[in-house]
Amino acid sequence: MKWLEITVYTTDAGADYVCAALTGAGISGLSIEQSRSAAAAFLKESVLYWDFADMDKIGTDHPCVKGYVADCPENLEKVAAAKEAVSRLPSLGLGVDLGTLSVTVQTVDEEDWANNWKQYYKPLEIGRRLLVLPCWEPVPDTDRVVLKLDPGMAFGTGAHHTTRMCLELLEKVLEPGTDMLDMGCGSGILSIAARLLGAKKAVAVDIDPIAETVARDNAKMNGLGEEGYEIYIGNLLSDQGLRDRIGTGYPVVAANIVADVIIGLAPYAKTVLAPGGWFIVSGIIDDRAEETRGKLEEAGFAVQQVVSSDCWYALLCQNTL
Repeated sequence: MKWLEITVYTTDAGADYVCAALTGAGISGLSIEQSRSAAAAFLKESVLYWDFADMDKIGTDHPCVKGYVADCPENLEKVAAAKEAVSRLPSLGLGVDLGTLSVTVQTVDEEDWANNWKQYYKPLEIGRRLLVLPCWEPVPDTDRVVLKLDPGMAFGTGAHHTTRMCLELLEKVLEPGTDMLDMGCGSGILSIAARLLGAKKAVAVDIDPIAETVARDNAKMNGLGEEGYEIYIGNLLSDQGLRDRIGTGYPVVAANIVADVIIGLAPYAKTVLAPGGWFIVSGIIDDRAEETRGKLEEAGFAVQQVVSSDCWYALLCQNTL
């Protein structure tokens, strides 16, 4: 099927007014492309809900609103009505900069937006023992521990530098038969990997309710039931009840989040770890690495190893007495 893509170039402030104009013309399938500065501001304000963002690749140099209608003769009137509605906006005295309001129309092919990303997610060997396998791929003949995964709407495929470094450090320090806590679990990849690598119990925590369903489904996909795999939703920075349910004495704790949250969680991680236990942290961009290391040392951790990939850092810390 083919679609008519109607693009209206505007400003961040004018986007809502353009959406209203297009909706009034009978076009309901809309998308907004924000400027780089607006997209970056949103991510910074929503830091707890975002794992990683390459600020050079978000947003656009030319903010716009895009509307879609089926490419058929009956919809040409809608396109004309949309152009007219947009052209009337400057006369309404809205008090905002609407930009150029230039309009382009082109024919585009229908795409499977929900599944196109899967072509970029392939089986991935990590460390000495793990193979992270997309759930739609056949299980290969391998000596590696296979971790089947459907990331769904939660972060964590194993392909990002930060997740891969966490998995490599987890494999290095996890002793079979011990417990592990994953703070900011996303898809559940770290905690599920811990169980598959021999942990007796893995506890996964995330602030996003979506993570509970995704992580639970991924655990089941890998043959893990509720025994030995617990998932909690809440904010570890402020929810004392959640902290009480999680308990203490973990030999390994992982936090693959962002620098600000890692710094905030460091004092709590110190109390939840067993003496001599390992705190694996990642999601740290290069210009925050030294600051994060300093804060972890202030909290009482000894940084035993620092690894980096591209512009990302992961630290292996030990809970000193």
